[in-house]
Amino acid sequence: MTGSVRQFDILVAGAGLVGAAFAARLAIAPEAAALRIGVIERQPFDAGAQQELFDPRVVALTEASRQLLLQAGIWSAVVAARACPYHHMEVRDSEGTGLIEFDCADVHQLNLGHIVENSVIVEAAHQVLAARENVEFIYQDISKINRAEDGETVIVTLGSGDDRVTAPLLVAADGAHSMVREYCGFSLRSWDYGHSAIVCTIKTEQPNGGTAYQWFTPHGPLAFLPLRTPDGNCQYSSIVWSQQHDVAEKLMALADSEFLAALGRASELRLGNVLEVSRRFCLPLHQRHAVDYVKPGVALVGDAAHTIHPLAGQGVNLGFADVSALVDEILRGLQRNLAVGEASTLARYQRRRKPDNLAMMAAMEGFKRLFAQDNALLRILRNQGMTGLNGMRVLKNQLIRQAMGF
Repeated sequence: MTGSVRQFDILVAGAGLVGAAFAARLAIAPEAAALRIGVIERQPFDAGAQQELFDPRVVALTEASRQLLLQAGIWSAVVAARACPYHHMEVRDSEGTGLIEFDCADVHQLNLGHIVENSVIVEAAHQVLAARENVEFIYQDISKINRAEDGETVIVTLGSGDDRVTAPLLVAADGAHSMVREYCGFSLRSWDYGHSAIVCTIKTEQPNGGTAYQWFTPHGPLAFLPLRTPDGNCQYSSIVWSQQHDVAEKLMALADSEFLAALGRASELRLGNVLEVSRRFCLPLHQRHAVDYVKPGVALVGDAAHTIHPLAGQGVNLGFADVSALVDEILRGLQRNLAVGEASTLARYQRRRKPDNLAMMAAMEGFKRLFAQDNALLRILRNQGMTGLNGMRVLKNQLIRQAMGF
């Protein structure tokens, strides 16, 4: 074979939120200082590509996810850019009077989490990685993956096939349509949620007050996630409006003025009239789950392993939990002088994460179906249940702490 062959200790496919966080968290660990980490991404991150006031893609970071970014050396740069803490959350049934409220003061915390734009986290993570001598970016496509004859090395062929990189472990963080997952033959279970998510940024008459809002409507949930500008303007929110495919298609076809009016009705004018809207994006929603997260020398993390309905904002948080678990197991293996891609290390990672991810996916599917039912009796019971839960402080606080990742 012609071309170059470079050896690494770990290869990471994908330098988005999850992949970059994994590489940064591992690279900064003293136990892993001697490891050479190669991060494969199609092209360098362009911080100037974002033209809107806010990136329309945001994440609602739990405290557990914030702690991961802190440990990875990323959080300080995120905060220096911008991150909007939210202190209160309201969940409403738009077909009745059901309401559940969550407040950080009830669990003696400064906030419930932070709303942060995807691009802010990725840029901060890439800055951390660029400063690490044990990390190298590899800006090429992956064209083939196979194993060496020794059975202990993964060979990744890049671009046209002239260049290859090898490592005992390849971590796939290349998203919901993971090529690594496909190349390596991981089995996948997938189905259509029947929803598409409209995402954009809006400006409202009234400031968001550091509160996140969610309405469950007959055709799907609507979330307002608070944002603020560097000068402290809190009239902006990022929205995720998940609707049945045909309803979402009609909403996307509306002129901005009509869309703003429809959004105002759906949000019950909770923050007054909706004044402005950015460019809208519409994404079909699918649930995906890999039957296994690991194979010899390969581990899936984040959306490469699982995707979930965004109604509770847990998708990226589950991916960051994958990162924490996999890094923990790799470091534990290194302390025991085990190879980076040791089968027992990967098996422990899968045992830690698969049950939690499946449980969250089942819960979100249950919520989606519960609020999609057009049944008068069920609607009454649903609203009574929400109101009853809102008055059960101990149980509600347990839910808050669990949602925050404690």
